Order: sequence, then C-alpha cells, then structure tokens
Amino acid sequence: METQTVTIIEDIIKEALNSSISYSAYSEQMLDFSENRRTSGPEQTEALIGYTELNYRRMKRLDKTIRIDEKSLHEFLNIQKSITWLVITEAWCGDAAQVLPVLNKIAEATPKITLKLVYRDEHPELIDMFLTAGSRSIPKLIALNENDRVLYTWGPRPTEAAKMVVDFKNLNGLLTPDFKQDLQLWYNKDKGLNIIADQLALLNQLRP
Repeated sequence: METQTVTIIEDIIKEALNSSISYSAYSEQMLDFSENRRTSGPEQTEALIGYTELNYRRMKRLDKTIRIDEKSLHEFLNIQKSITWLVITEAWCGDAAQVLPVLNKIAEATPKITLKLVYRDEHPELIDMFLTAGSRSIPKLIALNENDRVLYTWGPRPTEAAKMVVDFKNLNGLLTPDFKQDLQLWYNKDKGLNIIADQLALLNQLRP
C-alpha cells in the first residue's frame, strides 16, 4: 500500500509538471484576465476579477522593484543540485501576487532553480496532498529534486506573515478586511526579504 501511495503521488506531481507554465506565461495570462474582466478558476465573481486586476498591477510593480542582496545571491548560486519549484496558485490570490515575483527573481538569478506554476482548481488532487492546516491555502511551493521527488514544501505565506495571521486568528477568529490590508502593507514594507530568507533556510537544510 505504501509503494502504491508513493506511485500515486509521483503520478499526480508528474501530471502537474506536464501542464505547468512559466512565470512569464502566467504574467501574460494575468494580463489577459485583467483586460477581459476574467480570472482563473471556476468562480467568476466581480470580487475575484477585481482582485486579479489589482494583483496584476502588484506583480508588474514587484517585477521592477524586487532585488536580491549580494550575500543571499551568493548562497543561491552555491546550490549544487537542480531543484524545481512547483508552485500552486490562482490569479485572484493576494498572497500569490506578493510571493511569485520574489520566487521568480530568485529562479531567474539561480541556474539550478526552475520555477513552474499550476492553478489550484485545475489540480485538486495535487493541492489535497499539500494542505495547510487542512485548508487548500495558496500559494504553495513544492520543491522537487532531479527525480521529481519532494524535498520540502513552503507556503502559503512567509514565516513572519504566517505568524501575523495565526496570532490574529487566535485573538479574533476569521481574518478581517482591515487585517488583510495590513498584511499587504507588511509585504510592501518587507520587500521580499522574509521570502528570500525562508528559501535560503530551507535550501541550506538540504546541504550535506
């Protein structure tokens, strides 16, 4: 049964990789969604379409402004083995809009890292293997080795933002619109530094 389960997981990941897209293709789809008043996934509500338009603008701004410091870049360049970052996302997701440009900057600067994206609602079996506290939270990064075996997972938020969310939920229950706005302001102030630090910490754990 255990071998059979592993095989099923491998098949689901392989199928996702085969249908994955690059960050540039994802950006083009985001532009198309924005221009044609649509979004990814089966739900086509005005709210989700509005989030998608906002997220596209955020991503384009971050594409121009995110920088990786020299020390961190040196560590990324010291990665010895090839790694694929398979990230589960959706166009309307605010956290994804803040996270994906940073991951892309890292991947662009690091020859050993390849970034691939898939939509959550097109791959329910995949996201259900990588739930966060029982929820289909995104973005979810699945790091794979050269044989497409899972090395680690990360997400849906960088560690500092994740703590903010947990602390707020413990005190107030559900996240409020005001808190979500505060979270976006935190992302803007952090400028991707926490995401970069998280990825380096996880990659350093793989070193012999």
